[in-house]
Amino acid sequence: MRVLIWHVHGGWLNSFVRGKHDYLIPRLPVGGEWGLGLAGRDWPNATEVPVQELINTEVDVVVLQRAEEIELVSRWLGRTPGKDLPAIYVEHNTPPMAVREARHPLADHPELLLAHVTHFNDLIWDCGTTPTVVIEHGVPDPGHRYTGELPHAGVVVNEPIRRGRVAGTDLLPRFAAAAPLDVFGMGLDGLGEHLGLGPDRLTACGDLATADLHAQLALRRVYLHPYRWTSLGLAMLEAMHLGMPVLALAVTEAPRAVPPTAGVLSTRVEDLVAALRALTADPAMARELGAGAREHVLAHHGLTAFVDHWDHILTEVTR
Repeated sequence: MRVLIWHVHGGWLNSFVRGKHDYLIPRLPVGGEWGLGLAGRDWPNATEVPVQELINTEVDVVVLQRAEEIELVSRWLGRTPGKDLPAIYVEHNTPPMAVREARHPLADHPELLLAHVTHFNDLIWDCGTTPTVVIEHGVPDPGHRYTGELPHAGVVVNEPIRRGRVAGTDLLPRFAAAAPLDVFGMGLDGLGEHLGLGPDRLTACGDLATADLHAQLALRRVYLHPYRWTSLGLAMLEAMHLGMPVLALAVTEAPRAVPPTAGVLSTRVEDLVAALRALTADPAMARELGAGAREHVLAHHGLTAFVDHWDHILTEVTR
C-alpha cells in the first residue's frame, strides 16, 4: 500500500520505512518541518513527493505525527483523515503536563487510531474515546560491536542546555565525578562551561553520523541515560544492540526496557553514580551486563517485530 508520512522523527522513521509498503514523504522547495522530504536519507521504499503533486497521488493511508497534519492532508489531498482516508496518529512523546491534565490533542476522535510508542505513554495520556494501540520501538541491529576499552560513560542527548532538567543535564556533574563523560548529539556548544566541568570530566563529541556514533559508543564502558522525562530513547536501544550496559533513571518506560540483566536503574542518583564507578572499574561485569542488554533488546525491540506489527496495523485500518 501507499503510506503518506512526514519526516518528523528521523530515527523512528528509519525503522518505519523498512516495511513492505511504499512510503511517501512530502517535500516543499523550502524544506522545513512540513516539507523536509528525505533530507538526503537513503531510505528503502521511501519516495519524496512534491506537495503540489499530492492532490493527484494515490494514497491508501496517512500516518500522522502532529495535529496540524490533519489540516494539511485535507488541504493538500482534498481528503479528511479518518473519514475518507484511513489514518493512524503516532504519539512519540510523553505528555508535557501533570497526569490529571494530560489530555491528548486528538482525544475523542473515534475515527482515528492513535499509536503510542510505549506502554507508559498509553497509560499516562488521556485519549478519551480515541482507540489506541502500542507499537513498541524497533531499531536496525548494528551488530555486537562493544569493546568498552575506554573507562568512560557515553551519553547521547540533543540540546542538553536548552532541555535542562528534562534531559537530566543538571545531573551530569554528579556522574562526572565517578567517570569521564563523552556526550554526543546536537547543540553541545558550551556544555562543559555551563556545567562547570573541564575536558578531563566531560567531552562534547558532537553530532555524528549514525555509523560513526555506533563505532564511538561501542568504545565506551557504559551507556548513561540521564533523562527524567522522555518517551524512550532510541539511542539507548541502539547502545543495547551494540552490547553496552545501561545506567538510567527508573522513570517512564526505562524499567520495562532495561531489565536487571542489562544494567542498573534507580531513582536514587547515588545508586547510579556508584554503579558507574563500579562498572568502569570492572570490565568483565560491564561485558556481562552488556551481553544481557543485547539479548533483551533483540527480543523486545528488534526491527522485524516492529515492522510486522506496523504491517498488521496498517492492514487493519485500511481493510
